[in-house]
Amino acid sequence: MKSLRNAILYKGSNEFNKQELIGILVFTLKLMDVKSAKELIEKGIESGVIEERDGVLVINEELLESEEKKECLRDEMASYIARLLGWTEQDVLEEARKLKQRYGELDEKILVYLFGMDKGVDMSRFKDRLEV
Repeated sequence: MKSLRNAILYKGSNEFNKQELIGILVFTLKLMDVKSAKELIEKGIESGVIEERDGVLVINEELLESEEKKECLRDEMASYIARLLGWTEQDVLEEARKLKQRYGELDEKILVYLFGMDKGVDMSRFKDRLEV
């Protein structure tokens, strides 16, 4: 979601057509590949951060900020777990996403928390910050 914030800052507006947003994310800012940009847009639409109005993608900046805060905690937990296990943050996030098969559709920060607990990591420092 940070990528969407960067696109808004680059353009100076929260309204994009789909190709323009992909172009900014992929070619101008060089933040991701085309497939990842399309997935980010789909995820944004599903979560309500991006609204489609007459072919225009409008990014809801308040929801974006809320999602960024969630990602911040998720990334902080992933970094903590990775450091203790000797893994990369990306590996932790990928393995945590696999827990959807066991626990169903849960927020990613909850999945990361559960993954840490499953691996025997003391996650008590994050318990009070989770919004369940």
